[in-house]
Amino acid sequence: MTEDYQLSGDAGQAAIENGTANPKWFRPDVDPKAIRDLMQKSDAIALRDTAIWLGAMCASAGVAVALWPSVWSAPFWLIYGVLYGSAGDSRWHECGHRTAFKTAWMNEIVYQIASFMMMRNPVVWRASHIRHHTDTIVVGRDPEIVAMRPPDLVRIALMFIGVVDVYRAVMRMVLHARGHLDPDEAMYVAPRDRPKVFRIARIWLAIYGSTIAVSILMTSILPLMLIGLPRLYGAWHHVMTGLLQHLGLAENVSDHRLNTRTVMMNPVSRFIYLNMNYHLEHHMFTMVPYYNLPKLHELIKDDVPSPDRSIAAAFKRLVPVLIKQLKYQDAVIVPDLPVGAAPYRPEVEKLRPHAV
Repeated sequence: MTEDYQLSGDAGQAAIENGTANPKWFRPDVDPKAIRDLMQKSDAIALRDTAIWLGAMCASAGVAVALWPSVWSAPFWLIYGVLYGSAGDSRWHECGHRTAFKTAWMNEIVYQIASFMMMRNPVVWRASHIRHHTDTIVVGRDPEIVAMRPPDLVRIALMFIGVVDVYRAVMRMVLHARGHLDPDEAMYVAPRDRPKVFRIARIWLAIYGSTIAVSILMTSILPLMLIGLPRLYGAWHHVMTGLLQHLGLAENVSDHRLNTRTVMMNPVSRFIYLNMNYHLEHHMFTMVPYYNLPKLHELIKDDVPSPDRSIAAAFKRLVPVLIKQLKYQDAVIVPDLPVGAAPYRPEVEKLRPHAV
């Protein structure tokens, strides 16, 4: 991470002093009652989707183990890996917001399970994600900026097989187990929560250590194919979809229409991703559950940019911008607004000369 993007560096303090941090975000002018209706949570829907997710994981793992070590087990490992290492990401996210289930403890259980799968300390990452929504893509303030400028394309490519995330996650787990936080984490994890961070890391290291020990005793990687390795071989889908959330769009603005994108996706990807392809809508109204985001999209579509029509179409527009940023890091996508939409704030004028 370059110095400018470190939360413990000078950029964060500068963002506070110049008013870029904690902005008053633009929101479309919509009927408050309509939003309140969309904020209603449902245990039934979330339980159904969770049962399908965990059921499919158990079924694919069962077949994969039964066919192990035959090559015929490979397709089932691929299914299991995506459900573990990618669908776990969206469950971590939505239950971290406490919006999937109406019942609080149900959100918490799934959040803890998904956090373990994704190797994300649940205490650290809940605090991190609050900051991400408060200061979305504000340099020096947002701990979840995926790619800095100029982008490291090799690092981005390695993310598709989980190498970057898992290495950092293991190093952080060891650091936490020793009773320490990373300097950036110390900027947003409350002191009262730090003992929980350290305790969870020690428990997780014990689980991973036991899994490795069983693998050694069995002289087989099979236990690790079930616990741990899916975070590597199943990461590609959540990276593919996650890169499209903010990459190539504006930094340091106060309008999510400039720094967050919505992408239309196929039903399978939408299930894995829990409708987070409606990411602009999610950032504007974070308390709307994932199953109501399509309705929210219809409600505000006249005030937001038209979504990319597919994953492929979104990358077709994004990749040239990333390549251009290698030499001209201010290059940025400025999405067009529909006729009659509430206009961008004046801050857009500083972006237009760099628009691609």
